[in-house]
Amino acid sequence: MSLVEKLKAAVDLYDQILKQPHRAEIARELRDDEDLFMLLCVSEMLGIPNPAYYYTLELYPLLLDKFHDWHVRMGMDKSPLEGIRCC
Repeated sequence: MSLVEKLKAAVDLYDQILKQPHRAEIARELRDDEDLFMLLCVSEMLGIPNPAYYYTLELYPLLLDKFHDWHVRMGMDKSPLEGIRCC
C-alpha cells in the first residue's frame, strides 16, 4: 500500500469517527430535505405553482420511484394522486 493510499485510508477513518455520533441527525436532515423537495414536486403535479418548476420537471420520472415511501411517511395510506397508483 502506497503512502497516498494509507493517507486516504487514515482520512476516511477519521471522517467516519467524527460522523458516527451524528449519523442519525444527518440522516434525519437528509430525509427532511428530500421531503421538502418531494412536496415541491408533488405540489406542481397538483397544479400549485412551484417556483422551481423548470429545474424539477425532468426529475419527475426519478421521483415516482420514491413517491410511495414519501406518502407513507407523511401518513397517507394510499397515494393522494389519482393518476399515480403506487400502492
